[in-house]
Amino acid sequence: MRIIRDYQYVNEDDRGASAAIGNFDGVHIGHQSVIDLAREAGGEAPLGIVTFEPHPRQFFAPGSDPFRLTSAETRAHRLEKLGVERLYELPFNATLSALTPEEFARDVIVEGLGLKHVVIGADFCFGKGRAGTAEDLQAFGKDMGFGVTIAPLLKGGDEQVSSTAIRKALTEGRPRDAAAMLGHWHRVDGPVIGGDQRGRDLGFPTANMSIDGLHPPKFGVYAVLIDVLEGPHEGSYKGAASVGVRPMFGENKANIETFLFDFSGDLYGTQLSIALVEFLRPEWKFDSLEALVAQIDADCAQCRDILADL
Repeated sequence: MRIIRDYQYVNEDDRGASAAIGNFDGVHIGHQSVIDLAREAGGEAPLGIVTFEPHPRQFFAPGSDPFRLTSAETRAHRLEKLGVERLYELPFNATLSALTPEEFARDVIVEGLGLKHVVIGADFCFGKGRAGTAEDLQAFGKDMGFGVTIAPLLKGGDEQVSSTAIRKALTEGRPRDAAAMLGHWHRVDGPVIGGDQRGRDLGFPTANMSIDGLHPPKFGVYAVLIDVLEGPHEGSYKGAASVGVRPMFGENKANIETFLFDFSGDLYGTQLSIALVEFLRPEWKFDSLEALVAQIDADCAQCRDILADL
């Protein structure tokens, strides 16, 4: 997969794609259905994605609470696994946000990227002030010479599949419901960073990772699946993780701390991918370290039972 980050300077080999357009936060099953439509519509054309970085919401409200389900890097990895060949990760800035709907169609889609066909969701809006609709883009496509497919909104059970619905499920401690909409486990990806080594002192050494910039799931303890993505310990493991601020030890920045079952080794700096499988309990402040250790023992036993068949 090639990543193209400027619509004004595109190599000829990277033009002519059939592309889905959107933010693709989480790359959920609704996004995947849109990508499938782009693949079908394109024939022999490269399969592409047009997305934006930073997320437009981050651009317009830089001080808002973290809301992203995936970082740009994680999104790119998941799109590549789905067979995407061209990722047009356009810089969302004052210039791009000021384009009218017609200018976006002409300057970005036609003259910039030279797209053959585009696929959008039924609720797609574009251009300055989100003034353009999916139907407007169809009309521009007819006039400017590119095909447009409007994908219907997808429902999972009684709920419309969306990044918003997935965030709600995670906030409420329902990772399995989130996974049903995502089509995969919700994961936190990133490098292992240094911690206070309290887990090691308690007999449960943990791999600590930042959740900065990501929508935080409900704070508490989870049964998790772990992929070590590189290095001498590369492979898949099971474990227990705590997401939150560790109230037992004062005021702390929120992170995720993961204990890998049946593992021994140094993971500092290593890239991990942590899949949230099931929420066990919220964070608690214990009366003593002995009580904390006893609860961690019980949590790990419960996690092993939950993950036994996975």
